Amino acid sequence: MTSASAIGAVAVLDDESRRGMYWFIRRARRPVTRDEAAAEVGISRKLAAFHLDKLVDAGLLRARYEAVGGVRRVGRTPKVYEPAETDVRVSIPERRYEILAEILMAAVLAAGDDARASAVLEAARRGAELGGAERDRRKPGRLGPERALTLLQALLADQGFEPGRPEPACLRLHNCPFHPLAASAPELVCGLNHAYLSGILDGLGADTVEAVLVPRPGECCVELRGRRIDADAE
Repeated sequence: MTSASAIGAVAVLDDESRRGMYWFIRRARRPVTRDEAAAEVGISRKLAAFHLDKLVDAGLLRARYEAVGGVRRVGRTPKVYEPAETDVRVSIPERRYEILAEILMAAVLAAGDDARASAVLEAARRGAELGGAERDRRKPGRLGPERALTLLQALLADQGFEPGRPEPACLRLHNCPFHPLAASAPELVCGLNHAYLSGILDGLGADTVEAVLVPRPGECCVELRGRRIDADAE
């Protein structure tokens, strides 16, 4: 997005109902109907349609007509909504940190194995620093896998990973905060991301959880999983 369109997109979210529907649709991980979005925020279907179309016009959502559940019923096919693949960033005055990130990434790739190893160590150190600060703040004591994943879910949500919990001992990271860079150098960026998340686990003292590389299109390359431990560890 240009600066003007990004500011416009943020302005569209300056409404409680729109924000609620937008985040609901992002979390749903599937196309959402107007009726579902309306029910989520407690407004009428007609008003929901107005707000949802505003989000589409701003480039935050995309819409199409699709039979819900793949089943075609009598009547009009419902309109469904899902997140657009759009990054929205607003900085006043404008900053372009991604250019510096791309330059540094290119330098690491050009410098060879020693530079990559140094970058991985720094990513792990930064992660451990963040995890250690969270442990000092929470003072959680001994962490079993499920409690550790609960703490990590809140922490990584603040980091932009959009974590989801498909099962008690697994944390899926639905968003890659480093996506534009990962697309151009996946091996390097995913390796740094894995090191960063592993460092967070170390700093938090969550030795009952491991970071595993599980690349998926459109999502983070890392998944957090509980390790097998004795039944009395929780």
